[in-house]
Amino acid sequence: MFRTHTNGELSLKNLNEEVTLSGWVQTIRDKGFMIWIDLRDRYGITQLVFDEDRSSKELLESAKKLGREFVIQVEGNVIERASKNPKIPTGEIEILVENLTILNESQLPPFTIEDETDGGEELRMKYRYLDIRRNPVKDKLIFRHKMAQKVRNYLSDQNFIEVETPVLIKSTPEGARDFVVPSRMNPGQFYALPQSPQTFKQLLMIGGMDRYFQIVKCFRDEDLRADRQPEFTQIDCEMAFVEQEDVLEIFEGMTTTLLKDITGNDFGKFPRMTFADAMKKYGNDKPDIRFGMEFVEVNELVKGKDFKIFDDAELVVGINVEGCADYTRKQIDELIDWVKRPQIGASGMVWIKFQNDGVVTSSVNKFYNEEDLKKITEKFVAKPGDLIFLMSGNENKVRTQLSALRMELGNRLGLRKGNEFAPLWVIDFPLLEWDEESGRYHAMHHPFTSPKPEDLELIHTEPGKVRANAYDLVLNGNEIGGGSVRIFDKDLQSRMFDLLGFTKEEAEAQFGFLMNAFKYGAPPHAGLAFGFDRLVAILDGNEVIRDYIAFPKNNSGRDVMIDAPSPIADLQLEELALKVDMKE
Repeated sequence: MFRTHTNGELSLKNLNEEVTLSGWVQTIRDKGFMIWIDLRDRYGITQLVFDEDRSSKELLESAKKLGREFVIQVEGNVIERASKNPKIPTGEIEILVENLTILNESQLPPFTIEDETDGGEELRMKYRYLDIRRNPVKDKLIFRHKMAQKVRNYLSDQNFIEVETPVLIKSTPEGARDFVVPSRMNPGQFYALPQSPQTFKQLLMIGGMDRYFQIVKCFRDEDLRADRQPEFTQIDCEMAFVEQEDVLEIFEGMTTTLLKDITGNDFGKFPRMTFADAMKKYGNDKPDIRFGMEFVEVNELVKGKDFKIFDDAELVVGINVEGCADYTRKQIDELIDWVKRPQIGASGMVWIKFQNDGVVTSSVNKFYNEEDLKKITEKFVAKPGDLIFLMSGNENKVRTQLSALRMELGNRLGLRKGNEFAPLWVIDFPLLEWDEESGRYHAMHHPFTSPKPEDLELIHTEPGKVRANAYDLVLNGNEIGGGSVRIFDKDLQSRMFDLLGFTKEEAEAQFGFLMNAFKYGAPPHAGLAFGFDRLVAILDGNEVIRDYIAFPKNNSGRDVMIDAPSPIADLQLEELALKVDMKE
């Protein structure tokens, strides 16, 4: 055996036992007459000791040749440590080594394999297999595993069946760009990698599986933003003979179970908010409700005062930042510059200070007297010591800009704590979005989302007003899951394709298999998919998903460890009947 125990389990109860351990050399402390080595594996660290009074000269010399990250095996006796380390489980014992075997030598690593490392992110991604040895990364992968097991157990207990769906599928134009895979056996034809198993899980409901789930890889060839990966993992689920309430109950239960396991708290029923209210109060459809700063509209109070910026605006709206009236002009100017960045796109911002002495002052005193400003502070229910920020412009744009400011202030003021959780259902989304560029509607979720029954008639007369029977689960300002009741009637599905600009021929070519399946008794069905990577990160008190993925891509979608994507050999291109023509 390479080991009788791991490096995280020995304690005083093992005193005087002869043991065999294996692992990596973490650190070496050589005092000449005595050498201490920390031996590491996945389970922890055990201290080894080589002593010239108790170890042979040859053994001591062998120990002196060891370097960091050497893979070794030792045999020895468990003894009590003179200087104990209460920070680690094995801190009361050490191993007096009797035999040492070098299983593999190691070059000096490009960065220190410690909890606090000197390696930058790109360097650590290049040597990800070394980074995984570090506790912060290792522990995140173990946490991910535990969450996956809990999800599987919960869904299995709810009679869900785990079914694998194909990875090589048909390309469809809806949603993000597909990753495509050429078929050697069918020259000139291509598979796509699934953006989700959407149509397959609907077919499983038609197939009578009743409750399906899968922890599944999905792929989207999107322009990458911060913390987005081209391949990601979903908890994909579908249920037959259910309505929206049934779905929300099941998956609220799953999320509550996970949260209770982590925090020990029972979160009770999750609050619900319509899409319209989320946009009105917070400017986005995934609001972080751990803190306030709800939007307040003040058109009726600020227009008609000869301040052209407000007079010409479609909407003037603001937030009250409690207790921040002591912000200096420099701090405020820095925030104004922040919202003017291209990523936010605001033209400026107005501030109003309700000072502790009761005096109200602002950056627009020239246009608004003290009585005007007092009325604004009353609308915000502001108190002495509060600071109000106002933004104006196009309604949709200004809400988005103010939402970004609200989240930034939440971060700066420490209001978005990783160990606090605030789940929220957002419901009643619009079914369709009008795209000016293409001159047609797009599905806000996907083409298979059902309208709310009470809005069904509007689909023929005012499709833009139709609400979707759709729902998102939001946690701490992040969408962690989303789904909908599906269309299961072939005539309604055909109407949906018409609204989305599909010709009958296009709909048949791309979704004919699903439409055909609807002819054979499709049950009412609905589902939901969680973004597993993000769910795990947030449950662990973070928002960065990359560290919870064993081998992630960088912000350019590259795997810098294996250098992918990369060109392929001419022979492979020839076999695939492909030719690369790089356009300037």
